[in-house]
Amino acid sequence: MQFGIFSVGDVTRDPTNGRIPTEGERIDAMVRIALKAEEVGLDVFASGEHHNPPFVPSSPTTLLGYIAARTERLQLSTATTLITTNDPVKIAEDYAMLQHLSGGRVDLMMGRGNTGPVYPWFGQDIRNGIPLAIENYALLHRLWREDVVDWEGKLRTPLQSFTSTPRPLDGVPPFVWHGSIRSPEIAEQAAYYGDGFFHNNIFWPIHHTKQMVGLYRRRFEHYGHGGADQAIVGLGGQVFMRNSSQAAWNEFRPYFDNAPVYGHGPSMEDFTEQTPLTVGSPQQVIDRYAAMRDHVGDYQRQLFLIDHAGLPLDTVLEQIELLGTEVVPVLRKELAVGRPPHVPDAPVHATLVEAAGGARDVTVYADTDAVTGRAPAPVR
Repeated sequence: MQFGIFSVGDVTRDPTNGRIPTEGERIDAMVRIALKAEEVGLDVFASGEHHNPPFVPSSPTTLLGYIAARTERLQLSTATTLITTNDPVKIAEDYAMLQHLSGGRVDLMMGRGNTGPVYPWFGQDIRNGIPLAIENYALLHRLWREDVVDWEGKLRTPLQSFTSTPRPLDGVPPFVWHGSIRSPEIAEQAAYYGDGFFHNNIFWPIHHTKQMVGLYRRRFEHYGHGGADQAIVGLGGQVFMRNSSQAAWNEFRPYFDNAPVYGHGPSMEDFTEQTPLTVGSPQQVIDRYAAMRDHVGDYQRQLFLIDHAGLPLDTVLEQIELLGTEVVPVLRKELAVGRPPHVPDAPVHATLVEAAGGARDVTVYADTDAVTGRAPAPVR
């Protein structure tokens, strides 16, 4: 099972001293958070994608490519890649390039995002959110698996004899998670392709998470990808820890109360009761997250939101240290107990290559038609 950090990259005022980091400081902080995650033995760092203040990660592949060059084993991912407003051709190209640069240490989570105005900013209509997610991913799926693609849909101009470059590393596309908190259509999409389903349940009660994951598992089995308990599931989470529960509550409360997303809403007591947010000691975090599989079954990836709401970087790094040294080692052991051997691990490049029968050079060696830009039939 994989454990890691995801960041939404918000630039938020620290409510305890009024300080707001610069964009440059926030970007540097995200890099340092990823490096710390690898240092303490976590498996994954994932970056969100936003195109508006107060967020900085508008170009996840640039950020993740830089982190790839400074790490050795950390799996790099997104949380999320906007499948609705990004051109699937550009997604295919950018993430295949990142896959090569990182030596295969990349996967990505497709999602619609939670910022409505992003649709017109990129020339789309929010009323087409679900159709865009379905159609764009259908095209992306083909672009990574077919050397030459002829395609026509309803929401994008057609493609004729198009080859996306570079081709996927070793002939195997990056693994895809489909992220959704409320749309059964996305759970269905993940199940249809046999991809992963990531339920970022940080704002939702566990009974809703159980319903969404259960739907995905049933449909995964329906489409013949394996048993329901073999479906690939990821969950989101939030924690804040100190040695004593009271110390954690006292320190985190001003950040919670003023957080841009949930501040000035439910009380921290209500929110921690109804969502996975856990504020307390490392043992309380262990107890809360070890119980997640009682609701969703054995799953493959657990990511935590740590760096948000204006928390100082030093505090965030302390939280990652606690997560990596006191919490995750125990969770690894507890969640391995009773795990059936037929339940798969989280897919990584090496296992995907092995399942595909080994690495292949899928470079398209072809002369370009300088007039049309089309590639003739590839020469192997």
